[in-house]
This record gives sequence, structure tokens and C-alpha cells, in this order.
Amino acid sequence: MKSNFCLDCEGLSRREQSALCKALGGLAESDIPLLLELVFVSKEEIRALNARERNVDTVTDVLSFPADNFKAGEPIFADGHPDCVEPAAGRWGRARLYLGSVVICKERAKEQAEEYGHSYKRELCYLAVHGVLHCLGYDHETEEERREMREKEETVMQKLGLKRE
Repeated sequence: MKSNFCLDCEGLSRREQSALCKALGGLAESDIPLLLELVFVSKEEIRALNARERNVDTVTDVLSFPADNFKAGEPIFADGHPDCVEPAAGRWGRARLYLGSVVICKERAKEQAEEYGHSYKRELCYLAVHGVLHCLGYDHETEEERREMREKEETVMQKLGLKRE
């Protein structure tokens, strides 16, 4: 029971959202489609958010706000997260389980794309995937966690045709 993802994002076209959702498919097992909010903000906004939510008063590239305490690699069942289930409505026409929000600083993404020598599109997608994995419970505090998360990130990026340059 591979997961289907739905993305709520005003900063990407429907085509871009569809491609990202398709590439994310299979990252988790779920009995209900998984909904994520993707928000783009300025350096000032992400710095304020980082300071308020994490007590870190610096600009960052991406912040993730999981809706619940999801466990990396474990199936996500609607009955285990009833407060996260949104009823059928809107463009999806079926119930979805809200995973959380991913906030990306576009300015920082542009800087990092130049710094790392790859496209802005690749950097934006990478940050989105990174944030989604955090919402799914993945982290990179230990070397083992970092390796597992990077493997998943690269798998999704390859599905998007955005390999490392």
C-alpha cells in the first residue's frame, strides 16, 4: 500500500506539483493519500520563523513542521492519526491525511544552487523533498540517519530527472 501524495502549494504550477507528488510516491506506506503544504517565503520571513519556532535567529533554507509524530519508515494509518485526517473536499475529492508544512526560502535556494553548481529547480525540489522526509519522521542527527535520508532524497530526485551535476 504505497502512498499517494497531494501537494498544496501556490508557488508551483499544477504540472510541477504533479511531478513532485508522483516522484514522492512510495516514500511511505499509507491507507490514505498524504497531504503536504509547501510554502515559499523571503529571507526575513524564514529567519523570523526559525527564531520563533527553533530559537535560532538565522536565515535557513528549509523548515519542516510535521502535523504529528510520524515515525520514519512506519506505515501511516488514518485511524492512528485521526486529528490529521481532512475530509473529502476540494480538488482531490477524497479524504487525505495532513502530514505537515514545509517552508522554503527561495532566495536561499537560489544562493545554494549557485554555490553547489546546479540548477535552481534542482535545489528547490531537493529542499522540498528534504522537508517532506522530515515530515515523515526522517532525520539526519546520526551518520546512519543521514545516509538513509540522503538515499531517499536521491531516489526521489532521480525520479524527477534531477540528478547531481
